[in-house]
Amino acid sequence: MEQRVITLFHESIEAKMQAGEYLAPLIGEASEILVHCLLNEGKILTAGNGVSAANAQILSANLCNRFERERPSLPAMTLGADFTTQTSIANDYSFNEIFAKQVRALGQPGDCLVLVTTSGNPSNLVQAVAAAHEREMNVIALSGRDGGNIASVLDAHDLELRVPVEEHTRLHEIHLLSIFCLCDLIDQQLFGGDL
Repeated sequence: MEQRVITLFHESIEAKMQAGEYLAPLIGEASEILVHCLLNEGKILTAGNGVSAANAQILSANLCNRFERERPSLPAMTLGADFTTQTSIANDYSFNEIFAKQVRALGQPGDCLVLVTTSGNPSNLVQAVAAAHEREMNVIALSGRDGGNIASVLDAHDLELRVPVEEHTRLHEIHLLSIFCLCDLIDQQLFGGDL
């Protein structure tokens, strides 16, 4: 049992090291997009499904509350975290609309939509991208594998942070670490400190 745990730790570390080399400049660019949004009085909306929804919610929580230090709250919220709204939309329209309808209701030009998805294929996220484009919002997608359907609907103003690994668990781990990196870089750029 212990050896299995050690093996899992090693696999996680190895995947993060490989992905870090590739993702570092993209995470830096994503943080600049988010900082620009915030400095221009925009807000950050996040979304994902399943474990990716939890990762999206972690990003919103760390921005709205705090990350590693005391600082003013930043405007961020997770779409789909309100169970009543989510099930109302799914019931009256379709599960594919749960994020898009909220983007259309809450999103404004200059806001940013951050999506977290391991496959890039959920229709509800693809429709959220279309809604964000209608609202003149930038989209940042944390994806994996081949990027899925999300990759094909992003435009030149959007950014994809595609994790170059196949394993589902490793993708979630790297997405979470990428989110923590984004939070750190946003705090550094907005509130100072060593970069």
